[in-house]
Amino acid sequence: MSDSTLTAASAAPLERNAAPADYLALLKPRVMSLVVFTSAVGMALAPGELHPVLFFTALFCIAIGAGASGSINMWFDRDIDAHMPRTAGRPIPSGRVLPGTALAFGVWLAIGSVALMALAINWLSAILLATTICFYVFVYTMWLKRKTPQNIVIGGAAGALPPVIGWAAVAGEVGLAALILFFIIFVWTPPHFWSLALVRADEYKRVGVPMLPVVAGPAVTRRHIFWYSIALVSFSFMPVVIGLSGVIYGIGALLLGAVFVVLAASIWCRRSDASAQRLFSFSIVYLFLIFALLAIDHMFWSPAFLGS
Repeated sequence: MSDSTLTAASAAPLERNAAPADYLALLKPRVMSLVVFTSAVGMALAPGELHPVLFFTALFCIAIGAGASGSINMWFDRDIDAHMPRTAGRPIPSGRVLPGTALAFGVWLAIGSVALMALAINWLSAILLATTICFYVFVYTMWLKRKTPQNIVIGGAAGALPPVIGWAAVAGEVGLAALILFFIIFVWTPPHFWSLALVRADEYKRVGVPMLPVVAGPAVTRRHIFWYSIALVSFSFMPVVIGLSGVIYGIGALLLGAVFVVLAASIWCRRSDASAQRLFSFSIVYLFLIFALLAIDHMFWSPAFLGS
């Protein structure tokens, strides 16, 4: 499909009035929910305290910043979204929201979230939030996504920063533990998205997005998924190694990691879309449970690391 065809489709008349649900959809609420949850865990683990009002203010800023990124992403990707079944129903390609409206909505939310974070919490967390938004919009969305099969690997940094922002909001600094939380999500991102890309490879190829299965082929992608899964399990034990978490988290991480690796190995051996879909679905549950275990373990564990 040519660029002119995509552009023409994206410029189709938009007549329907947008409903509140359409603006909510622009924020990518499912992605936002994981962002907010991992940020909240980062805040809970960080040394120091925030007044409950400030705690939820910080989470609100992170959520709105993530939503702003999603809205700008949908504005920029409206041409390819219109030609992918998974995204064709989004507010812009379906004609419910004007592209310019989505862009303005995202920009103002981004500015507002960063400004409120700076005024209410601290400058470090505001700078990290601004960096996350800019990285996702300018580096991943506008550059990497359509240029390199490593788009997800490098671009994953944006999705890995929220717990670091949360940590900085409470502690006023970024320590080793916050970086460990970052790397868990950073290494989790490639197998998560590549498993989906295996299933949707034809769609990505049709719109010219060079996802790894499109450029390197399914076999290479399956191999990368497996080895990244091994790396993920290794990184998941770092909270125990540095004293951030204890036995509750350690046992949970071991069991969850074993399931993740088995599913990754199944993709490599069986080479079926069903295996890839299973890993994609489980990977969301995995990330939620890993961070939930960190929070639960923290309630019963007094890590020496945080007291140092």
